Amino acid sequence: MKPDLDMNSRITITLPQLIALREQLEASVRRPALSRARLSGSYRSQQRGRGMEFAEVRSYQNGDDIRTIDWRVTARTGKPHTKLFQEERERPVLVALDYRRPMFFATRGCFKAVQASHLAALIGWQAHKNGDRLGAFLFSEERHVELRPQSGKRGVLRLLQQMVNAPAWQRPAHQPFAPQQRLFNTLIRLRRVARPGSFVTLISDFSQWDHQVEEQLILLARHCSLRLIFCYDPLEASLPQNGCYPISDGHDQGLLNSDDHSFRHHYQQRFTDHLDVLSQFCQQQRASLLLCATTDQPMDCLRGTGHGRDNGGRS
Repeated sequence: MKPDLDMNSRITITLPQLIALREQLEASVRRPALSRARLSGSYRSQQRGRGMEFAEVRSYQNGDDIRTIDWRVTARTGKPHTKLFQEERERPVLVALDYRRPMFFATRGCFKAVQASHLAALIGWQAHKNGDRLGAFLFSEERHVELRPQSGKRGVLRLLQQMVNAPAWQRPAHQPFAPQQRLFNTLIRLRRVARPGSFVTLISDFSQWDHQVEEQLILLARHCSLRLIFCYDPLEASLPQNGCYPISDGHDQGLLNSDDHSFRHHYQQRFTDHLDVLSQFCQQQRASLLLCATTDQPMDCLRGTGHGRDNGGRS
């Protein structure tokens, strides 16, 4: 099944379009060459955190871990009680999706936000196929949406509906980017949402990446498996052919001169440096990194067979 290539599908998303990606996922799995392949950066690896859920409370017995003592019941009854946990059969899968203004950009293919939405939908359908619970964290200048992990098809459809209804798609055109809060503030909230043992995928162009962002992600990676998907437009990687091109930030206008070889090299080096920072971070934290250009097929990116490469330390 080929994706819809009309102009509207490149700048926005629809519920039928995201639902149809389930068929694309199923079709790719049935292909002999891919039937044994797993999505790149698959989370069937060593889990972080306890990966346990509460079962019941009983009287404390010799040998019980004192960290599991239920102090409320103990205080109420006057006798020590401990919490019992059981291993989670369904692993929480959390998709964190960036809908900030820089994601609504592309010179080729589709908007980064559209590409990110397709990736999130595919991850959701894959979680459903694996029998895992799906949660989400959608963030933009307008609002943050937190979806608790839920199993079954209903959990996927809930995410798709929230993506389609996100107010970011209704922004006025050509409005300058003036973020209300920086990326690291959003990640503080993400850490509060992600349960220990979850598999967290953060889909973004990672603008505003800095040491504070790294600190929050390091704390997140201590208790969760982490995967970053870097969405970018080819123009962000390298300048077009020699010439002068009109540009605007929604307020001011100017000309971009790509004839200057020194400027072209500096421009491309900035992208390379940004990518190197992401790669080194993921290697150090044993996280996965996938690249997805606006011209790539999302399924290929998730399988690590697109133009972007997998730079993760864990597979």
